[in-house]
Amino acid sequence: MYRTHSIDEAKKQKGKVRVAGWVHKVVDLGKMCFLVLRDWSGKIQVTGKKGVVSDEVLNKMKVGKEWVLSIEGTISENPRAPGGIEIIPEKIEILNEVRAKLPVDPTEKTPSDFDTLLTYRYLDLRKESTRNAFIMKSVIVNAYREAMLNMNFVEIHPPTIIGAASEGGAEVFPVQYFENKAFLAQSPQLYKQLAVIGGMERVFSTMPVFRAEKHNTPAHLNETIMLDAEIAFVDEQAAMDVLERAITFVVKKAEEKADELGIEIAIDLSFIPRITYDECIDALNKKGRDKEWGSDISREEERALGDEFGNAFFIYAFPTELRAFYSLPYEENPKICRAFDLILNGLEVSSGAQRIHKYDMLKEALIKKGLDPEDFSFYLDAFKFGAPPHAGFGIGLERLCMQILGIKNIREVMLYPRDRTRLCP
Repeated sequence: MYRTHSIDEAKKQKGKVRVAGWVHKVVDLGKMCFLVLRDWSGKIQVTGKKGVVSDEVLNKMKVGKEWVLSIEGTISENPRAPGGIEIIPEKIEILNEVRAKLPVDPTEKTPSDFDTLLTYRYLDLRKESTRNAFIMKSVIVNAYREAMLNMNFVEIHPPTIIGAASEGGAEVFPVQYFENKAFLAQSPQLYKQLAVIGGMERVFSTMPVFRAEKHNTPAHLNETIMLDAEIAFVDEQAAMDVLERAITFVVKKAEEKADELGIEIAIDLSFIPRITYDECIDALNKKGRDKEWGSDISREEERALGDEFGNAFFIYAFPTELRAFYSLPYEENPKICRAFDLILNGLEVSSGAQRIHKYDMLKEALIKKGLDPEDFSFYLDAFKFGAPPHAGFGIGLERLCMQILGIKNIREVMLYPRDRTRLCP
């Protein structure tokens, strides 16, 4: 075995251990050498002193940063060592060496430009701050899954190769699927609705989605992970209830993990007010924005509304023209629909709506959006067979992570981000 314990586990042991990892730091004083070894769980000092350890072991400690070692030795208490624990080595095996100049410094003492960090993400991941961000992302997505299961939802796995654009429009990536033209899914929207029509009344999914938008902003990617849900026999207010419970649970779990990692998270979530689109327009106009009813709310305006309504709030009752074809208009005023967004720390992280569930209305909505009902026949036909009222939402995982962790660029929380210019690694 290359190791008997992770470094974190080894610190709790007595006697002999064998650990393995990367050389984080070396201080060579000639007759004494201090080496800091790092693995995914933490770091530990290895102390070699001439006369205490063999010359062979002492010489093997005098290696470069990021060499890969397996070290067998005895755990010893030393109040001057980081964490009060060190290893006195008895045997060192060099598992691999560094053969080129490091373009990224895992100790974070020498900064690298952002493009370099993304190109050498496998080195960037050796930095504690980067690793912690992806540990937190794992906690967040699993907390979402736990929250939905606790609310009696069933996880489904919709396809990512589809025959019609999920939300219409041209912002799709076409693919050749044997003899047919297909698309990478913009969202699981149509398929989660079909699952609900099929009698699976509470479903959720976590899946990649693809949008061919030519953005180059800190908040957009062309491949992201969506956390989706769809619920039968509810309206948009009940869907917001579910989303609020899920988000609150996710933030609570994130806070617990952040405390364990010794980091701070950038959100205080206690109450999520619900603000109408009209109220938002009024608030923006009071701030001198000269905002017309029917226009979309920009990212800058979302941040401005945060000053008015807090770090987390819903916007609902949007103009029907602004939303996807399947959003259900209010019966008393068809110009507005039962759609909503969740704004978190000044950025939209989720959107949802009550859906149109009647065949004739849905077909008409498709035509009004300039879409051909024939292209959506597999979806539209399902509404001939007793579709229940239903509503749902989707959460952008990376945006959610950004806002919880206080990260400024969405690429920092996507392992290998895909944008207009980046297709590798």
